[in-house]
Amino acid sequence: MNYKKKTLSDIDFSGKKVLIRCDFNVPLAKGTNEITDDNRIAATVPTIKRLLSEGAAVIACSHLGRPDGQYSESLSLAPVAQRLSELLGLSVKLIAADTSSEPVQIVTDEAIAAAASLQPGEVMLLENTRFTPEEEANSAEFAKKLASLADVYVSDAFGAVHRAHASTAGVAAYLPAVSGLLLEKELEVLGGALDEPKRPFVAILGGAKVSDKLGVINNLIDKVDTLIIGGAMAYTFIKANGFPIGNSLCEEAMIDDTLGMMAKAKEKGVDLILPTDHYAADSIGAEPILVSEPAIPDGYIGLDIGPESSAKFTEIINASETIFWNGPVGMFENPLYAAGTRAVADAMAASSAITIIGGGDSAAAVDEFGLSEKMSHVSTGGGSSLEFIEGRELPGVVCLEDK
Repeated sequence: MNYKKKTLSDIDFSGKKVLIRCDFNVPLAKGTNEITDDNRIAATVPTIKRLLSEGAAVIACSHLGRPDGQYSESLSLAPVAQRLSELLGLSVKLIAADTSSEPVQIVTDEAIAAAASLQPGEVMLLENTRFTPEEEANSAEFAKKLASLADVYVSDAFGAVHRAHASTAGVAAYLPAVSGLLLEKELEVLGGALDEPKRPFVAILGGAKVSDKLGVINNLIDKVDTLIIGGAMAYTFIKANGFPIGNSLCEEAMIDDTLGMMAKAKEKGVDLILPTDHYAADSIGAEPILVSEPAIPDGYIGLDIGPESSAKFTEIINASETIFWNGPVGMFENPLYAAGTRAVADAMAASSAITIIGGGDSAAAVDEFGLSEKMSHVSTGGGSSLEFIEGRELPGVVCLEDK
C-alpha cells in the first residue's frame, strides 16, 4: 500500500466547499447521551481550523456506534455538534436525517440547500452516516450524493479508514481526495516506524487473542529487534512452550501457529519475550497471588504480569529507540491487575525513544494514567493501526490521491 498521499498543502481551499470525514465515534453516557471522552472530536479540530483559515466552507460527516442502518435517537450526532461548536468557537448546525424515507436519507433536501448556502468560515454537520444501510454497503449512489455537496474530499478519520464504506472510501471516486492533518500524521508516524525505525525497535503486543493479532505478529517479526508478548494471549504462547496455565485464557487452535511464530522469530534473530511471572486469581475480581514462575497453578487465572516481567519489559524499553505498543499486558481495567500495564506505560513515558501507542485499549490505558502527552504518538484508531502494521491495505487510504 502506498501511504504517501496528498495532503491539505496540495490543495487551494479558498472558496471551496470541503466534505471532511471525521471520526466522531465517541463514547456517550447511557441515559443522558453526554460525551464522556471528546478526544476524537478534539483530534480533528486542527484540520477543520486549517480549512476554515484557508477560506473553505466545511461539511463534516461521521458515524457513531452501530445503528445497523436504522435511525436511533441515542446515536444522533447532536451532542457532537454541540461539543464541536464549543471547540471551534462557532455554531455548527446539525442537519437532521429524513427518517420518514426508506432507507433513511442523510443527504436530504435540507442538507443540499444548507451546503449550497454555506459560506467560507462556516461549518455544518451531517447526521450519523450509519443511519442508512447505504453507508456500510459502500453504495455508489450514496457516495455520489455526499460528493455532490462539496468540491473537495478530506479524510481525517483514521479510526475508520480500514472500512470500505461510502463516506470513507466510495466518495473519493467523485472528488479530489486528500488526507487531513490527523490522518497525515498517523500515516507518517506508523509508516516511519515500519520503513525506517530507529533501532533497537521493540513492539509490545497484548490483549486477549493471538488470532486477532496473528498477521501483526508475523509482519512485526520481519521488522523489529524485540517482540514482547503480554496480556491474555501470552498464555497461548506459554502453553505452547509446555507450561500449565491453569484456567487462563488459551486458544488451543492457535498452538501450532504460536509455535510457528516463535520458530520464525528465532530464525530471524528476534528476541520474543514472554512473561516469566504473573499475578493470578482464582476468579476475576478476586485478590491476586504472585506466581513467581511461567506456569500458572491449577484453578487460577493469569491476569497480569508480575514484578520480574515488569522489570524485564522496562529494561528492554529503556534500551530501545522505537517502541510500538498495542494491547495492555494485564486486565488493567481492574486496579487489582493494572500494575504491569502501568509499568509499561511509565517506562514508555520516561523514555527518550519514539513511543507509539497503537490505539484501542493501550490508548485508553495511557489516557487513564494521565500519560498520553508524554508519548510521541497516540493513534486514534486501534483497528486501523493494527491493519496498517500488519501490512494490509486500508480502503480509506488507498482511495486518496498519491503524492
